[in-house]
Amino acid sequence: MTKRSLAVLGMTLLCVISLSAQSHIRTRWAADVKVEAPLLEYPRPQMVRAAWTNLNGLWNYAITSRDVMSTNHWDGKILVPFPIQSQLSGVERPVADSERLWYGRSFRAPTLTRGERLLLHFGAVDWEARVWVNGMMVGEHRGGYDPFTIDITDALTPSGEQELKLSVSDPTDRGPQPRGKQVLAPKSIWYSAVTGIWQTVWLEPVPAAHIRDIVAVPDIDAGTVRLHVTVDGADAGTRVNAQVQKADVIFGAAAAGVGTDLVIAIPNVHQWSTTEP
Repeated sequence: MTKRSLAVLGMTLLCVISLSAQSHIRTRWAADVKVEAPLLEYPRPQMVRAAWTNLNGLWNYAITSRDVMSTNHWDGKILVPFPIQSQLSGVERPVADSERLWYGRSFRAPTLTRGERLLLHFGAVDWEARVWVNGMMVGEHRGGYDPFTIDITDALTPSGEQELKLSVSDPTDRGPQPRGKQVLAPKSIWYSAVTGIWQTVWLEPVPAAHIRDIVAVPDIDAGTVRLHVTVDGADAGTRVNAQVQKADVIFGAAAAGVGTDLVIAIPNVHQWSTTEP
């Protein structure tokens, strides 16, 4: 072997050794994550309510066999809302399809006025989640990518700390659910699995009759926007009022009974563009 070949081989080995020693890749934003209160921004900017409580932060966690349906023993702390496989979770370990991931923490419920309800929101939990408050099962959800909400009002105690517990099972590539490129044994083009809470968790008090969702469909040619508003807890006589405004200038308004779409005419529509996003 020539000296040139030996030099190239030495450089190749050096590159391999250097890359293998770099076992973690971190962005510059990782250092900005605050353990006491990560991701403090309101997680649903399209429908902001002033009163809400962010539940991100350190929770208890445990990993058990999948057939274990309750536990009060915790393995340590996990930083929500980062999946357990990630560095930022503080745990960084896989969860097999034969295992179940548990979360637990306590919280103080806000004082509710007469008729108000307390909603518990999960931005996303991968994959199957079951939720208990003070020992009462309050809801379950399947789906790793979509948010879900549970009304926990009837499970609350009159005062003091409220106990929240969550169990998660995730078959990853051993199940039929949508999972993208996640696999239990990542290699080549396949990604590590994401299991558990991976989006913000928060509490929100709402009136008995409250808006659950709004879908806006613009019609540029007609110069209108159609609003489909989903309302929970409302009686047949409840009406929905909506207006389109920028700063203090109101461009259009409409009102209709619950279950009827609102169509608002907007004169001189200023369209979105890449130059004015």
